[in-house]
Amino acid sequence: MTDEPRRRRHGPELESAILVSAWDELVEVGYARLTVGSVAARARTSEPVLYRRWSNKDALVLAAIAHHQERHPIDPPDTGNLRDDLLAHLTTVSHARAAHFAIAMAAAFSGLLAGTGLTPAQLRARFIGDQDPARRRTVYRRAHERGEIDLDRIPDAVLAMPFDLVRHDLLMDLGPPPAARIASIVDEVFVPLLRQYPGPTETR
Repeated sequence: MTDEPRRRRHGPELESAILVSAWDELVEVGYARLTVGSVAARARTSEPVLYRRWSNKDALVLAAIAHHQERHPIDPPDTGNLRDDLLAHLTTVSHARAAHFAIAMAAAFSGLLAGTGLTPAQLRARFIGDQDPARRRTVYRRAHERGEIDLDRIPDAVLAMPFDLVRHDLLMDLGPPPAARIASIVDEVFVPLLRQYPGPTETR
């Protein structure tokens, strides 16, 4: 009995299969041992197919890291109040992104930075930056609609601050911040700062 003929893949389906294979290869063997050929073999396609889409290994790896993150979006919680929404969302984001960023950093230290010309700051912005600002805005929009905050009064830098601090911890520790650290960011830094920008039902 012969094997069933392989179905040909095209366009986005093929590209996604290649990027998934590149991510899996990166996780299993690391950046240094990953090759365009090994990814092509895992994806059951040919090297020329990959080179038509990505000029070199570095471009392929960067695309694979970004694709993996895009395939795993994080929906913000709706607990009924801003504080608990932030605690839950920051916790989920930090745990979900920790492994992702650790792999990206391992690739960076193995030669990805040198090959792409990216700086550590650019790598941070690309892989643990504000990857999904729409979901972050959802948390604040819900709080605005509940009357907890007035988004028209709060500077963007203030709204970004708790996420920036969590990303900083991810970068420094290559792991998710402890629950106590996230609670401190929200309760001891962010919430007191918000009091400088009272909502529609508050007074100074």
